[in-house]
Amino acid sequence: MYGTTKTSAYPTRGAQNALLVEFAPGNLSPAELEDALRTVKRPNMLINPVIVGLTLTLLVSVLGMGFRALAQEVQIDGDYTRLALLAVTPCQIFVSLFFMQIVVVNLFQMFGPISLVNINSKFYSGIAPRRLDRNRGGTANIFVNDDGKQLVSEEDARERREFYEEHSIGWVARPDHNAKRDVDEKAFIRKGKFKKASNMNYGLMISNRVEEKLIQVERADTWTQQNEMAAYDQCLAEVLAEEQGRAWAEGNIRIGDYILLIDSDTRVPADCLLDAASEMVQSLEVGILQYSSGVMQVTTSFFENGISFFTNLIYSAICYTVANGDVSPFVGHNAILSWSALQQVAYEDEEGYEKFWSESHVSEDFDISLRLQYAGYIIRLGSYASEGFKEGVSLSVYDKLNRWEKYAFGCNELLFHPFRYWFTRGPFTPLFRKFFFSNIRITSKVTILAYIGAYYAIGAAWILTIANYFLIGWFTGYLDKYYLDSFKVYFSLILVFSALGNVSLAVLRYRLDKRSLLGSLFENFKWLLLLTCFLGSISLHVSQSLLCHFFGIEMSWGSTAKEVENVTFFEELPRLGRRFKWTFAFCFTSTVVMIVLAVADFIPYYWRIKSFVAIYPLAIVVASHFALPIALNPALMTFTW
Repeated sequence: MYGTTKTSAYPTRGAQNALLVEFAPGNLSPAELEDALRTVKRPNMLINPVIVGLTLTLLVSVLGMGFRALAQEVQIDGDYTRLALLAVTPCQIFVSLFFMQIVVVNLFQMFGPISLVNINSKFYSGIAPRRLDRNRGGTANIFVNDDGKQLVSEEDARERREFYEEHSIGWVARPDHNAKRDVDEKAFIRKGKFKKASNMNYGLMISNRVEEKLIQVERADTWTQQNEMAAYDQCLAEVLAEEQGRAWAEGNIRIGDYILLIDSDTRVPADCLLDAASEMVQSLEVGILQYSSGVMQVTTSFFENGISFFTNLIYSAICYTVANGDVSPFVGHNAILSWSALQQVAYEDEEGYEKFWSESHVSEDFDISLRLQYAGYIIRLGSYASEGFKEGVSLSVYDKLNRWEKYAFGCNELLFHPFRYWFTRGPFTPLFRKFFFSNIRITSKVTILAYIGAYYAIGAAWILTIANYFLIGWFTGYLDKYYLDSFKVYFSLILVFSALGNVSLAVLRYRLDKRSLLGSLFENFKWLLLLTCFLGSISLHVSQSLLCHFFGIEMSWGSTAKEVENVTFFEELPRLGRRFKWTFAFCFTSTVVMIVLAVADFIPYYWRIKSFVAIYPLAIVVASHFALPIALNPALMTFTW
């Protein structure tokens, strides 16, 4: 059996790493081996369908209250034109679905069953598998997809090569973007807005071509391991010669049965490959085995501490929902992938070679997850490693905003074509249409749509709040009863996310014997202000990503910083001004407008807006956006000179 581990920092101009692990099964008898390879049948939990059903019930009930208000108004005045408001119902459903689901999930976390978190089911592993490798033998090989080796100086490249050779590391390096050796040669293109996918595809392409040549090698009865190594070296040399110098590669770059995908700032538990391979062998229907993760912190800054808490919160919620029967998400790292499954969902584009990761999507992880599910595979979550798997988190507000912008852009490109294609291709992408009409269970579709809809709800928040400011300020008493003002929405968000969410998380962790109730409550509410400020201030940035994709405006993101950058207060100020200049412009403009319309003498009385219900929601949005780059920026708040 072979296992492949990919470790990737994916910097724009850095190294991309991959770890290959090869291990051999112990001395099992034929009967034991046959029993080990038999697929283990697991129960299909039905708590999540109940949660989704109650979510839809709650959503329909809330919509029904609005419809009731419309019906009563029509009955009173006979004006049917207000029924045009029903046209926004699909949008209401889309952006409200996540909120309704959170309400139901929080109640289940406090009062529902929790034993499912500690057992195994179809989409969830709470218990480690029976290990099939009796002697725990094997070897480990590292495969590095070095995306920067051809770009660094000769001295740095030589140091990397010596390091790889010293540690028996296999590696592949591709050329720079638009690189060509002479005028007549076609330039090499690094595809994709985020270069991770194209870099991995290129490395896998070189590996596959070596395998194709090895298959054609005739092996005599006296064939030895030395003969195999010589044949491999010859095949690799032939592949590199065919690439005419574009690719650089050395060492063992062969791919095995399973791929362990991790980031460069990841830490893995001991024997994780043994457990993962044992489970994959016993569950042949699993395409991806995603592991829950803890957080690997590199600083003690308040921002990283807060984001670490938020990351742990997300994984707690994921473990609970997947244990209840939902399909596991694939987050792009700390996961085992079946190599045979990936080969079944591979595709070819105009470059003419087999590719596995989508180079046309920012969210290539979500894309490959959907393709595997279309092919009949399942995505499973493993939590038995506890927090043995660790991942790094964003170290600065810049990195965290980039992540949210990238996620929002990726969601939009999965669902919608840019506006210019709507009349020729329709609004929805082929991927979304295939997803919507696929055999993926309906409850998973609802959950995925709820997650995606949350980005649109966040992106629309600042626009709707501005509209609400003028509507409530100028037309109070004239608005249709169907309209729900922003103050009521704000109060609902505070009640559900800030109050109910924190209490339910504390109760869940207490019921699972992970934390004390009071200790968990204290920790949750300790970070309430930071998370409220952050999540309340990303609306402008999320909407930017959504609109950029809709209008076909290119966006690009570098890799997340893996090490803290120590800058002084005065070095940070100009960088902050460049990054957030339009955010500050929005904040100052909105503040001036609110002050002028509230107190300026030259504003006519009936045009003044002094209503607290109108001003407060917009003031909160403005204050949060203004505070984000300042209050949540350790480089400023620590006042280092």
